[in-house]
Amino acid sequence: MKSILVTGGCGFIGSHTCLSLLEKGYYLFVVDSCVNSSDQVLRKLKNLSIINFKLKYLKGDLRDISFLRRVFEEAKKCNKPISSVIHFAGLKSISESIRYPLEYWDNNVIGSINLFKIMEEFSCRTIVFSSSACIYGLTNQTFINEECEVKPTNPYGQTKVTIEKILKDLFVNSLSEWKILCLRYFNPVGAHHSGEIGEDPIGVPNNLFPYISQVAIKRRKELDVFGSDWKTIDGTGVRDYIHIMDLAEAHLAALEYLFDKKKNFLVLNIGTGIGTSVLELVKIFEKTNNCKIPYKLKMRRTGDVGSVIADNKKALAILNWSPKRNLEDICKDGWNWQKNNPYGFQK
Repeated sequence: MKSILVTGGCGFIGSHTCLSLLEKGYYLFVVDSCVNSSDQVLRKLKNLSIINFKLKYLKGDLRDISFLRRVFEEAKKCNKPISSVIHFAGLKSISESIRYPLEYWDNNVIGSINLFKIMEEFSCRTIVFSSSACIYGLTNQTFINEECEVKPTNPYGQTKVTIEKILKDLFVNSLSEWKILCLRYFNPVGAHHSGEIGEDPIGVPNNLFPYISQVAIKRRKELDVFGSDWKTIDGTGVRDYIHIMDLAEAHLAALEYLFDKKKNFLVLNIGTGIGTSVLELVKIFEKTNNCKIPYKLKMRRTGDVGSVIADNKKALAILNWSPKRNLEDICKDGWNWQKNNPYGFQK
């Protein structure tokens, strides 16, 4: 079975994708600096995939190119040369990127360039890149397709666009046959149904769902809802929430799609195509889990938009994949993780 390098494999999306890959029988090399994640997740992955736990973890930073070279060299010495990469590693807070733009350019772009250099050096030219729907920026278009204008409004989104451009240049200008798929996903939420792994944000959550979960577990007093006067069903912002395991399976499908292709470059939106307002999500969480989520309506935040939903037709047509889980599954699984791990991976 092929050996896959997963950068950022200890993070929220990376860990769930690792589980999907392990279940399929792949051998994994996981690289993570654990700046915003915990290597404790690897113990949970081992519990969940006892039979197929073929994983080697190497702690390090992609900005250290000599470390990356050692990773590829070690894989080769083990007679498990890395055939392809799923690239999650990078800083990912929009608000933080506005405060510390240089850190984001340094971590996300320099780290990615180093990765691509070492991949070329070891003739590994198949990659699935973790991009983001935030690169579309502000738009009045409710359903976002891959042809919509790319115009990010923050440094985090700008780094994602830059990495996509670098990959496109590799595809167009390299004599080598690069196979590249950029997944622009919308709002990953929930957790694995076992409650063993889930989202564990450090500090105050930047995203809605983990904030709801922490209010439910009484780590936080109430939920702040920003904007109640949007032109939506109840005035609150509408987003496309996709179950983390559906997203993980999309990465597996994307990788296996590339295995069967020659030189290729593709960009796909990964979402459900269904919009849900903030208050709708709160009500579904309350009903599904028999709990109460106190909230406070606040003014809109600068840069927010009323409704952002994925047009996922292209992904559905091209990949052997479709989202299978609904909002009730998201709320049930996310709460199962939170109540079993009230402080995440911390003891």
